[in-house]
Amino acid sequence: MSLEEIKNSLTFEINPSLSTNEKTKLASVLIVIFDESPKILMIKKPITMNHHGGEIAFPGGKISAEDGDLLDTAIRETKEETGITVRREQVIGQLRPVTTLNSGFTILPFVCILDKIEELTPNSEVDEFLEIPFFPFLKTLDNDSDPKHNSIQEMYTFTFRDHLIWGASARMLKQITTELENM
Repeated sequence: MSLEEIKNSLTFEINPSLSTNEKTKLASVLIVIFDESPKILMIKKPITMNHHGGEIAFPGGKISAEDGDLLDTAIRETKEETGITVRREQVIGQLRPVTTLNSGFTILPFVCILDKIEELTPNSEVDEFLEIPFFPFLKTLDNDSDPKHNSIQEMYTFTFRDHLIWGASARMLKQITTELENM
């Protein structure tokens, strides 16, 4: 499957706002799929971070006052964490919001397709970049072994080398696998 076919499968209407209540903390991430031989970009967060330390995640973070909407948040956070500049028109769609169970964030995931990415520049929120071969990675889906959230319905994990991807990131990846299967 080519980048164009992936793009066709994952192009959805973008509505970068979520209704909130006082208990909800809003965040967004950018799922970057790139390269002729498609890869997906993920980051490993430093173990010292207050939220999600040591976890594998997509670039992103919580909304701030200067962001016009959650898409602005995803683009800003991706630039800060990776050095990649993404324009709004390069974002092809969004997935359903995902809530983190431990930290209480509601995360709106956006998807963008890039032909290539230039040199990655980490900030203090990035311990390591993972450029993961897209299709082999999606095939590592395990539907029932989320080590931290085995009390919920959506328990998924993915693996890449010695990294286990679980929780909110795995639930986002599961949405992608479902959409690609429905092609």
